[in-house]
Amino acid sequence: MDEETAPDVGSTAGGPGSKVAALIERYDLVGLGDDLESRWTADGDERMSLRELADYVNESLIAAALRASDTQPVDGVASNYYRLLTSDDVSSGTRIEAENELESRGVDVDQLESDFVSRQAIHTYLTSERDASYESPDRSDSERADDRLQTVQRLKNRLATVAERVLTELEGSGYLSVGDARVTVLVSVQCRDCGEQYAFADIIANGGCDC
Repeated sequence: MDEETAPDVGSTAGGPGSKVAALIERYDLVGLGDDLESRWTADGDERMSLRELADYVNESLIAAALRASDTQPVDGVASNYYRLLTSDDVSSGTRIEAENELESRGVDVDQLESDFVSRQAIHTYLTSERDASYESPDRSDSERADDRLQTVQRLKNRLATVAERVLTELEGSGYLSVGDARVTVLVSVQCRDCGEQYAFADIIANGGCDC
């Protein structure tokens, strides 16, 4: 199952109550549904993948949240905030600074980040609510593996950020003292046959266990 056909795991089922439809209404993103469909079904270089469309929607949510807080974002501001909030290349400290800056502008960052959509949610919205379809070319096994690895890495990064924020809040309240703490999230896989343990990225890169 590839990027264009993966089920909408973890989001509301298709229909009027789907996550993307609800967000379009709640954030008053008039015309976004038509825009998403046209970009997904376009030909050649004009076409955007489900991953790109998810990023596009999430950047639109940030821009809408800023406008709702009486801040008119200039070009590039929403996409930069999105990069700071989600990119694996951004340190947790820089990410927290971006979150604090958004909070100071009146944006509920926790709500905003919980509203971010996945490519699966985009797929459900386009196929179940708008009856759109796209015949995806076959993707290689290595492309699919890399895609899944990036998903896990983003979740690890987000978990580390949340954990560091909790430590900062508890230290600020005087509950504990941790100094300049850094949280690291490790995901390991143990082979049931031989007991060997691997880092998640390593077992994917190796194509499985050596046994």
